[in-house]
Amino acid sequence: MFMELTCLSRGSGIHFPPCYVLDVCGIRILIDCPIDLSALAIFSPLHQESHAVEDEVNLDCLVNKSTEPGSPDLKRQKLEKHLNADALIRAEPWYKTVTNLHLWNIAFIDVVLISSPSAMLGLPFLTRHNGFSAKIYVTEAAAKLGKLMMDNLVAMHTEYRQFYGPEEAGVPQWMNWEELESLPSALREIVLGTDGIELGGWMQLYSAADVEDSVKELHTLKYGEEVCYNGAIVLIASSSGLEIGACNWTIKCPNTSIACISNSVFGSAHALEFDYHAVQGNDVVIYADNSFTSILEHADIDSSSTATNISLSLSGGEDILLGIDETKEERENLDYICTRVIASVKAGGSVLIPVDRLGMILQLMEQLLVRLENSDVKVPVYVLSYVAEEILAFTNIIPEWLCKQRQGRLFSGEPLFGHVELVKEGKIQVHREIYSPKLLANWQEPAIVFCPHWNLRLGPAVHLLRRWHGDQNSLLVLEDEVDSGIALLPFSTTMKMEVHRCSFLSGIKLKKVQPLLGTLQPKLVLLPEDLSKRMRCSDANSFSVIHYSVNETVQIPSPDDGLDLDIAPEVIPQLQWRSLREENLSIARLKGKLAMRNGKHLIFPRDELAHPKSEPLLHWGSPDLQRLLTSLSEMGVSGSLLENSGNKERGTATASIVHIQEPNKALVEVRETGTTIITSDKKLASLIFEAVSCVLDGV
Repeated sequence: MFMELTCLSRGSGIHFPPCYVLDVCGIRILIDCPIDLSALAIFSPLHQESHAVEDEVNLDCLVNKSTEPGSPDLKRQKLEKHLNADALIRAEPWYKTVTNLHLWNIAFIDVVLISSPSAMLGLPFLTRHNGFSAKIYVTEAAAKLGKLMMDNLVAMHTEYRQFYGPEEAGVPQWMNWEELESLPSALREIVLGTDGIELGGWMQLYSAADVEDSVKELHTLKYGEEVCYNGAIVLIASSSGLEIGACNWTIKCPNTSIACISNSVFGSAHALEFDYHAVQGNDVVIYADNSFTSILEHADIDSSSTATNISLSLSGGEDILLGIDETKEERENLDYICTRVIASVKAGGSVLIPVDRLGMILQLMEQLLVRLENSDVKVPVYVLSYVAEEILAFTNIIPEWLCKQRQGRLFSGEPLFGHVELVKEGKIQVHREIYSPKLLANWQEPAIVFCPHWNLRLGPAVHLLRRWHGDQNSLLVLEDEVDSGIALLPFSTTMKMEVHRCSFLSGIKLKKVQPLLGTLQPKLVLLPEDLSKRMRCSDANSFSVIHYSVNETVQIPSPDDGLDLDIAPEVIPQLQWRSLREENLSIARLKGKLAMRNGKHLIFPRDELAHPKSEPLLHWGSPDLQRLLTSLSEMGVSGSLLENSGNKERGTATASIVHIQEPNKALVEVRETGTTIITSDKKLASLIFEAVSCVLDGV
């Protein structure tokens, strides 16, 4: 069976998942279609000219004193702008997609699998392509949340456009090579990538109509539901625990099954936890979790200690895979954020929380409001987003997609999330726009605001950060994946606001990778090259390991060379069984139509089988010559065995010859490749053939 894997992008964390193309038996499967929203950091969110020059770095400090005058490096450094607010691009933003995906012919993609809501933000770029005809599979919850995320992105972008007027015709000016050369190296690397080849991945954002068209192409399914594509492969989604509706995919094809492990969380306090039993026992595991880099940075462990921890954990069986520690860690993180928020409010400051991880926000709102009531702090809490009302309402009607603790609330008559009662009581105010008349009429400060967007380039976060950034008592809560140095450039000269960087679990911890693989028991594991540098695989593993890297195609060997064939029940009565002479085995000759259904090969009857015709037997093997002479003698045919002919040293094949003298002349030549009867007497040839048939097995 032919299988290939091509990694188009390893992504970076939960907001920019990896992207792959998997070729199984000629069926090309695209796994995830994200966009890199962190790249929006190169654009300025402020339309007026900035005069942020107080913190400028002297150009002379950027030039290495050892650089010779007139050298190319010195000239380039003189052309580069300072890394400050003025260096940001002041234009309508373009969006960075997976560059390597554009190198593929979109028309040749057969299936698209989506593993999380953020992994489908790039779908409209595909579906609006004229040659795109693939089927897109996604869970019901991820489809709904992903659609709302795209709607929100389009709305925030539309608001951004109001600052800059109509779009430029053709390629924008900032894409000119001279402009790119003048960018600071940090911004230029975001635009072009480390290899300088990613400029072609930038595109104008899709429209609301494009979003609607892409959603119409979605085929939604529940966890554990099987769906068959083209009769050849069966697709199954199982919970990954990362986010509501996020999943891992299992692909079943004839004689092989493949599990694609995306970012997963064993213990979740909102989403259904990682169901690793659902991906157990597959032949191949493609490990695509890209969270280990940030986990290592926070854990501050080296590769040697990592290997030690892994080897120790293997003896613990599946205990280490329990998510109790992860749930406790998340609860402690949220509790610490609440402490910082309350301290800031008590000091008279406001709090801005532009965190876009839905599950964390829902839990934080619950925990924060309880802490505020216990501390007797009276402060308004606002949720500002174009799609906030829809998201909050949707999350309270999907118990089957939530963790077991949340599902238990349904049977006790409680809301699935605490925000439902808080909104009803007016303790949380939800508004679509920051400039809505209702919000402006009820606005109070200090305030706590949940809003998009985490990159600080779009949405209400820009306006509020511009308002509060000079207040030393105010607090900004940022995700750890955000490059705060570049994100806060527009406000850096007068930034007095306190910044708290929070880290949420976004995948499988490194110490759990090998115990997980040992539990899954695959025959073959595909690991990213960058992970192999961080983790030593044990020699005691029962599986083989193949490493892959970005933009390289890896051939996946088939774990099983055999082929299982299902026979339709109506064909079985027509089989005529024959017992082999030297083996305790019966065989039958079968004629029918070969087809694929639900990922399996199937033989079903042809129309003419209703009146089967007698057909000659098919024989195999080499006849026993002594038995052949005996059988010929019983038929009145006399013959003798001649010496072997041929010479192995000269490369000529050896043959055994039976010379027939009576009733006529004939030769029977027996070779490894077949038996040949040579005679001019047709009747004698029939007798010899009958004798050969008697000493050979046939069907």
